[in-house]
Parts: sequence; structure tokens; C-alpha cells
Amino acid sequence: MSVRLPLTSPLPTVTVAGATDRQFRLLECTARHFEGRQLFEADAGVVPGPGRPRATARVEAVLADFFGAQAAALVQGAGTGAIRAALAAVLEPGDPLLIHRAPVYRTTAVTLRGLGVRTVEADFNDPGALKEALAPGRLRWAYVQHTRQRLADSYDPGAVLAVCRAAGVRTVVDDNYAALRVPSCGVELGADASCFSLFKLHGPEGVGVVVGAADLVARVHEDNYSGGGQVQGHQALDALRALTHVPVMWAVQSAVGAEAVERLAAGAVPGVAEAALANAQDRCLLVRLDRPLARALPAAAERHGAASFPVGANSRYEIAPLFYRLSGSVLADAPELADWTVRINPMRAGADLVVDILGRALADLDGATGPRVPGG
Repeated sequence: MSVRLPLTSPLPTVTVAGATDRQFRLLECTARHFEGRQLFEADAGVVPGPGRPRATARVEAVLADFFGAQAAALVQGAGTGAIRAALAAVLEPGDPLLIHRAPVYRTTAVTLRGLGVRTVEADFNDPGALKEALAPGRLRWAYVQHTRQRLADSYDPGAVLAVCRAAGVRTVVDDNYAALRVPSCGVELGADASCFSLFKLHGPEGVGVVVGAADLVARVHEDNYSGGGQVQGHQALDALRALTHVPVMWAVQSAVGAEAVERLAAGAVPGVAEAALANAQDRCLLVRLDRPLARALPAAAERHGAASFPVGANSRYEIAPLFYRLSGSVLADAPELADWTVRINPMRAGADLVVDILGRALADLDGATGPRVPGG
């Protein structure tokens, strides 16, 4: 069989000890911007002065402080809304925008089309090609997705941002699936803005954030002037409460993923041909089967307790291990993997449950399709 997984370059993760330090630092930032009773006071509306709920403004100050940024804006529309708000704040129709030469995440493609920007592509894995694309006077802004658009992507986001900065090009980073999981998100690496979903960090549905430079964030607030567009105080406080436990939870999940992929690669489950870690959107296990059963596997795994589709990809709803197809952008780059490879996110489970569900599901499929052919 010729189908194989490409060599992946997973992004670095944070240890449990490092995540604990982050949790403590988040509370230190919270104490700087909230008096104790204010953590229970959720207002709403276009409050005179800030133009948004005061609780929302305080949470924004906490997030800016925590990420070492000048300002932050909470927005509706989750991660997609945050990316759209940031790009709309800095680009006009027809403006050029540097992007990675790879399939674009579907909702981001809709945003780029709606804004009418002119994309300029460069392979971020190739420093020479990146520098050539950043020729003086050609561009003002670049867009960088922190996690991988292609399984074979290997670029260091920090290095890409540094090259852009040296060329005088400002940057907006999609930090969805990366924020609080990697040691430093985009704005901490020098980007002008980090955009990500707080729903993906156990916050309430639909809430996203833009963290970054004061001028960019001020424009986001200016554009979001209507009452219906505000993140209300109770939503902002709910998001902050969720963030207090997310760093440690993500560190545990990363450790479980590493253990599970090691066991699968060592042959713990018959029927697994390859297993690897990847940041294919969220950090997950890529499991290539020795037979083309990938499309049927999620439903089989669901019968043994797995989730067979995401809600928010690491949202508060998702506790069971997720057994799911590869993302649309990954399959656009490697369609041959569709029948052979699934992605698994342990969510809140341990490696034992992940391995057990995979083994049971494959056994069920073996019973339905007949015995495995040795060497398949």
C-alpha cells in the first residue's frame, strides 16, 4: 500500500508545572484589574464611557495583561469572528495580504473573500521564499495560522513573524487550537494581533478575542459599536472563569496524546499501521489503518463511548475522546488519506480509554468486513 502519513512537526506544548504557573499568573493579572466583588457583578449593554459592559472591559484588561499585549477586545463569532474583526480593522478591499501557500481553513477563506483582499502566497516552510515575498513596499500585512494547514508543515511561527517584522510587515495570527497549549501565542512572539476562540477554551458559545496592538484593537472596538455586537458582562466573566483551569487541562491532554501515540506505534492495537502526533487544527493523534476503514471508524467508536463529531473542538461540551475524520484543509492537501486515516483527540480521557475504544471499534469493523489480510 502506498498511502503513508507525511512526517509531522508537532508544535511544542506546555508541561503541567508550566501550566500551573500560567494559571497562577492569570489570577495575578485578574487581581490587578478586579476588586473581589466585581467578579460577581455582570453588567450589560453599551455602557457610557467604555461603550461596552464594564465587566467585559475588565476581562479584556486581564487578557491583555496576561498575554503581554497593549489591549484586547472580546467579540462575538468565536475564533472566526475574531479573525474577521482583526483583518477588517486593518485591510481595505483590494489590499494585498500575505498568507501561507496551503489550503486555507474554510471559515477563513470565507472571511478573505468577504473582505475582498488580494492574497499573496508564499511557502512559510521556505525562508527564502518568505523573504522574497516580503520585498520592500509590496505588503503591509501578513496572516499566519499558528497550527498546521498541511500535515507536512514545519515552519516555526515565531521565526515567520520575525522575518515579517524585519521587513516592516505587520502580522495577524490565528491562534485557534494553539492558545494556552503552546509556550507562546502569536502576540507573545511579536505579532500585532492574536485571534482565537474562547469557546475552544471552555468559555461560552460564540465568544472570541483579539489581543494585540492598541491601534488595531481600538479599531475593532470602534467597528463593533452596536449594542447587539457586544460581549455581555456575564459572558466575559464566564470566559475568564473557564480560563483559570484550561492551561493545566491542556497540559494533561497533551501528555495523554503523547502516551497514546507511543502505545499505538508500538502495536497496542491490531489494525493500526501508523500513528503520529500532529497539530491538524487541534493537537491530535493521526492514526493510519491497515485497511481503508477510516470513514466507518467514527461511528464504530461512538458505540463504545467516543464522540464522533466535534462541538467546538475542545469546548466545555467535549469530554469523551473524539474519533473524527481529518479536517477539510488537510484533506484538500492530502485527499488520499481520507479512507485510511482518522484523527483522535483524547479530550478529558486517559490513554487507556483511547486505546481501548480504538481496539474495540476496529474489532467490530473486522467482524463486519471479514478477517484482516496479513501484510495489508
